[in-house]
Amino acid sequence: MNAHLKMDGQQDNVLDDMAQNVIGTQTPRRDGPLKVTGQAPYAAEFGDGSEAVGVLVRATITKGRVRSIDEAAARAMAGVLAVITDERLLRNPAQGTANEAPVQGPRDVAYFGQPIALVVADTFENARFAAQNIAVTYDEAGDAVTDPLDGAAHIDRPDAKQIDQGDIDAAMRDAAFTVDASFTTPSQNSAAMEPHASVAKWDGEQLTLWGSLQMLNYNRNELADSLGVKPENVRVLAPYVGGGFGSKLGLAPEAVAAAIAARELDRPVRVVLTRQQVFEATMRRSSTLQRVRLAATADGDLTAVGHDATVSNLPGETFSEPVALATHFLYAGKNRAYRHNIARVNRTCAGSMRAPGEAVGMLALENAMDELAHKAGIDPVDLRLRNIPDTHPENGKEFSSRRFAECLSQGAERFGWSARPTTPGSRREGEWLIGYGMASAARGNILMEARARVTLHRDATATVETDMTDIGTGTYTILAQIAGEMLGLPVESITVKLGDSDFPSGSGSGGSWGAGSVGSAVFLACQKLRADIAATLDAVPSDLTLKDGTVTTANVQRSLSDTLEQDIAAVGHIEPGESSETVQQAGFGAHFAEVGVNAVTGETRVRRMLGVFSAGRILNEQTARSQCHGGMIFGIGAALTEELVHDPRDGHVVNHDLAEYHVPVNLDVPQLDVMFLQERDAWANPIQSKGVGELGISGAGAAITNAIFNATGVRVRDYPATLDKILPDLPEMDG
Repeated sequence: MNAHLKMDGQQDNVLDDMAQNVIGTQTPRRDGPLKVTGQAPYAAEFGDGSEAVGVLVRATITKGRVRSIDEAAARAMAGVLAVITDERLLRNPAQGTANEAPVQGPRDVAYFGQPIALVVADTFENARFAAQNIAVTYDEAGDAVTDPLDGAAHIDRPDAKQIDQGDIDAAMRDAAFTVDASFTTPSQNSAAMEPHASVAKWDGEQLTLWGSLQMLNYNRNELADSLGVKPENVRVLAPYVGGGFGSKLGLAPEAVAAAIAARELDRPVRVVLTRQQVFEATMRRSSTLQRVRLAATADGDLTAVGHDATVSNLPGETFSEPVALATHFLYAGKNRAYRHNIARVNRTCAGSMRAPGEAVGMLALENAMDELAHKAGIDPVDLRLRNIPDTHPENGKEFSSRRFAECLSQGAERFGWSARPTTPGSRREGEWLIGYGMASAARGNILMEARARVTLHRDATATVETDMTDIGTGTYTILAQIAGEMLGLPVESITVKLGDSDFPSGSGSGGSWGAGSVGSAVFLACQKLRADIAATLDAVPSDLTLKDGTVTTANVQRSLSDTLEQDIAAVGHIEPGESSETVQQAGFGAHFAEVGVNAVTGETRVRRMLGVFSAGRILNEQTARSQCHGGMIFGIGAALTEELVHDPRDGHVVNHDLAEYHVPVNLDVPQLDVMFLQERDAWANPIQSKGVGELGISGAGAAITNAIFNATGVRVRDYPATLDKILPDLPEMDG
């Protein structure tokens, strides 16, 4: 039986009326023990040892065409089983939710490091040796462009992203205070702990692929389309994924390569990207050049907001970093202007990385707001509070729910913001200059179509099945909590099965929409099961109480196992409707940071951080807090260390491993404090939750660079804020 809901309006708050009280609690991740004891199998670990091993051959030119590959010489090398040069090999990874094959045809080279072939051997060492020593000749093009800002790149200007409202030039001219500043952010890499990996096996016409992927409902279709087979002949399995952050939303080169090789050899094939290949052949976050313009009255009321951006991607790719996403709705200002430019360059493909748009766009916006506050002599928190719009400032939509003001005010109180030095560079502790900074957080909320099957067994246990993945976010635990709450069962009695494309199609893990979408599908399935139970007792569902494995109705209590004559099952199906168009949905928050900047070396240390967030119903406070911690740590990296460096001569990634691409480590991360404000959003979904996984990164880095200014008087507009950008302008030490 199916239970279907299209979100065309507000939904009743049902979960608060349940009696089990497991939603919202700090429930530990049920997959945790498996992971810390090495019992959770990841993609590369599947198989029985009979698999051949493939290693990608990658281009050593920036642009051109492969003229020849000496396959015969490679096959003569020790242990080599095959050299795959099939035109179905991927040139670019797939964008998230593509649902079809990405760019194929490896002989046309569009960037340095692009996969052009696969060498398969009996061992990894033999495959790697052959891949590194295979002879390739090229017809190299002379018009490669590697720098999006050198003037040689072709610039696309999508009409839909060039927006004017009012007269921003007049507003800037007439304002009491203005900011007109440019900012740059570098390319970044998701650098998930688990590398991209696939194991492919054919049984006749049926392909099974174990992969490190985030969205199986799309990935199966992308793989089938790439291979030219029917989707029903493809099964994708990803029960455990060691992080993705957007880089595994779409199909990557290793999956198609493994499948083609396994078919040709009639043998399972494993392809695991090295860390260097992950950096060079999967998605990067685009670098950006941003210009932010703000105009305000003498009292600090915004009269104009402008946000222009130049981002980059390969020719033909449709994705472009949506830098101004939050700028559109976060602050008031009747005069508004946006310009969006896409520079076409020969660099690794750009795509979605955690909080695409807000993660980099809010760095510039929130730095500009801090600069305006300083110019106007207004506290940065007060400036934001006075410019919260009543409705969406561009389309007039009401906000579905919003506790933005409380995030700012309660965060300031909890952090001790009133002790902030009002004069930059005025507080010292020995060699250390101390400063406070803050920034707003905002991330749009999205509902995606999702299905889940829930089976309630006669022994008072239940099973949840969906192809949804758990990429470290706690999906296994949260879906068990929702089912347990609705069915009156302890979470220990719920079995959750994920990451199998044979299960009902979920939303996939991405865009912070997973828990709200597939969680709502589980909720709907359980709601149908409650109705079925009520029907067997000649009761109405609203009179039914399920708790601790018992059923109570009309003052009569019986065990659930005695009530059920057989297992019963239902499939919940949620899909977006008019709600997403009727109101503006978003999560909101505020970041506060204290930093110390060494007056001698220019080194910055984050001493403490606070994040205050409102994101609808918090389904599991422990996993939600962990997500916000991760986002804030991403913010530390964006502010201080992370930068993907491209060699200007050929565009190749210089720092293509974790030794040289500097993510924050333990000593970089202080004690992090996270506070959630209670909220329900009836417009978002039936469980009234919003996404939280990307809200935590949005604006986080700006709080740190604003704190650097408060500590030193130095504005860093070229991210990351490494010491060489701070040291030259530091105030001199006394004595």
